[in-house]
Amino acid sequence: LLNDVEKFLPFAMFPWFKQASIAQLCNVEWPSQNHLYWPDLDIDISVESIDHPERFPLLSQTAVNADSRVSSPPSK
Repeated sequence: LLNDVEKFLPFAMFPWFKQASIAQLCNVEWPSQNHLYWPDLDIDISVESIDHPERFPLLSQTAVNADSRVSSPPSK
């Protein structure tokens, strides 16, 4: 809840939070108007990226690596 506006971070767009505990998720700081920080997870996110994720198509390295794995056919 920022300035009485509820923000949502879907795991599909913000996979860094998927394995986090409730305590880790709730420990969030608002160091500046357009910046949120989760110190237990060492995650920094701009508020604009939450409001407009289509403008920020970057994925976590974990998500990129998982999506890029391709099974090789067995050698003969």
